[in-house]
Amino acid sequence: MGSNWCYKLCSSPLFPSSFSSSSIPRRVIFSVCPPPRSVLSASHHIVSSEFTWDDVFNFQTHQPVRSDLSGFVEKVKLCNRNCEKQCEFHPFVIEGHVVGYVHHGFANHLREYQDVFTFPRNTSCGSHLGCHIELHPKLTTSEDRTKAVGDVVACLGEELIPGIRNELYPVTSSFGAPSFFSLERAAAPYFGIKAYGVHMNGYVQRGNQKYLWIGKRSKVKPTYPGKLDHLVAGGLPHGIPCGENLVKECEEEAGIPRSIASQAKAVGAVSYLDIDGYRFKRDVLFCYDLELPEDFVPENEDGEVESFKLVPVTHVANIISSTQFFKENCNLVIIDFLFRHGYIKPEELGYLKLLQSLRSGDCT
Repeated sequence: MGSNWCYKLCSSPLFPSSFSSSSIPRRVIFSVCPPPRSVLSASHHIVSSEFTWDDVFNFQTHQPVRSDLSGFVEKVKLCNRNCEKQCEFHPFVIEGHVVGYVHHGFANHLREYQDVFTFPRNTSCGSHLGCHIELHPKLTTSEDRTKAVGDVVACLGEELIPGIRNELYPVTSSFGAPSFFSLERAAAPYFGIKAYGVHMNGYVQRGNQKYLWIGKRSKVKPTYPGKLDHLVAGGLPHGIPCGENLVKECEEEAGIPRSIASQAKAVGAVSYLDIDGYRFKRDVLFCYDLELPEDFVPENEDGEVESFKLVPVTHVANIISSTQFFKENCNLVIIDFLFRHGYIKPEELGYLKLLQSLRSGDCT
């Protein structure tokens, strides 16, 4: 590694005072390049989505590294915006269970489909708007509901619900509860249903130092193109258990064989509530750790990842704290990893508040 990759880090367990290029595994080679173009905002945060791996490894030449937890706090807040606007949403109720929340503006579009949606006028379900939303009583089976709501989503089209994936999510009142019907994944936040995913930290232990395999998303992905991502992550579709879905995603996204992927350890979950216009994301991400062999090199199989790099955990922490390079919800899962592996310690100011904030959503 050339002199361009020079680290001036604060002296704390998370931000060590020195970093040597010799600590990088020899099989992982990063090219030395001239100082990257500026991607700094006025607030000195690196925010542009147009960045390269060289920018990732050289960003510290542009700004000092934070020695506190405030950068992590900011990333958690990015996943929990506008919670005070929950009063703008109608409860979505099926068989007496609140399964989602629909913004009153989006609900106006649903009123046109009177054979699918009804709007009983009462506040028994906690509505601040005088009514809630139900499915038409004639839709009694999961199959009928899935088709009827799916037809409405198709009619509303990409203009209102962009990024249709033809992938179904179960609509339930809580994880593991019976599914009332299945809903197009892209429509999930517009109906405010709970969505679940699996996110895996793939790491390598070399000596007393850990490294994380980090992916850079394809620039042609409809969501978060070019952002940094976990080695493996994916939504949890209808009808597949978490563990099996993780093994499937491991093979598709990183070429990890079942014999290795099945060794991933479930280590908990993070959650968040995020409101953005008509969208209400109520997501729960199941977290996994997988220690990988030193000689393993991931290979993407589905075209969704541009490339992978093996990065020291301390450097990943600095990237999260000081940039917006990562896909937003990935920050939460990696911060959770930093807690569990001792990179964030109780002596640091704000420790418990940050830890609690990783589960700001409803983990049910």
